Amino acid sequence: MRRLIIEEPVSRAALWAPRMGWFAVAVTVIAVVLLRSERVELLPGVVTLLLGFGFAALAGLLALAGFVRIWIEGRRGLGSALFGLLLAVAVLAWPAVLAARAVLLPAIIDVTTDVVDPPAFSRSQAAMRARDGTVPPEPPAETRTRQRLAYPRIASLTLDRPVDETFDLALKAAERRRLRIIERTRPGGRTGAGRIEAVDRTTVLRLPEDVTIRVRPLAEGTRLDVRSASRIGPHDVGSNAARIRTFLDTVSELALAEK
Repeated sequence: MRRLIIEEPVSRAALWAPRMGWFAVAVTVIAVVLLRSERVELLPGVVTLLLGFGFAALAGLLALAGFVRIWIEGRRGLGSALFGLLLAVAVLAWPAVLAARAVLLPAIIDVTTDVVDPPAFSRSQAAMRARDGTVPPEPPAETRTRQRLAYPRIASLTLDRPVDETFDLALKAAERRRLRIIERTRPGGRTGAGRIEAVDRTTVLRLPEDVTIRVRPLAEGTRLDVRSASRIGPHDVGSNAARIRTFLDTVSELALAEK
């Protein structure tokens, strides 16, 4: 006598979750590679990246739907649902961290060590070409107030050194931080100040952010100020403040090493 074996049905949502998850991984990786290599215009690249995040969210929803069907109806597919959820989490972890920073930090895209008299960006031909013909606008006073509250440790660096030595330290620190220097003006002239113009890139997507460094002589020593501004978006999620802190720390380390 033959036995009739009835297999439990598989949750369709659970089966589709890893497929959608792998698709999200592929789209996201392609978007990141294209943006980093600058082989695609910014807008299409960002839209593709957002699509990748959207597919990842859909994979997560399919996995959750699969869990519900498995729990209520006893269907098979738990492994597929778990793997789909894992892929979704892997893709969405980075934007989730950025979203958390965006909530905790103020919507600022221009940070400076001197909120009263910020260093001005150069308008020379070389600087304008490097910035694609744009000049970061001067933020209003309320933005500087928000910066002061959010980043109280972002302040000018004063060194007990001649202005020329401080300029050389700033130049060496910029090279060590791998800033792309586009213009350098040694201290001198009517004000005795020196300036370094540079472009830096964000870590993951390599988006351009503009940096200007000002070195001014004091009665005793030298004052160094830095300004960093993003070109894209309404929020820098803390990247400019982090860049300034790292740069000033590098200058301080070099100053101590050369004493």
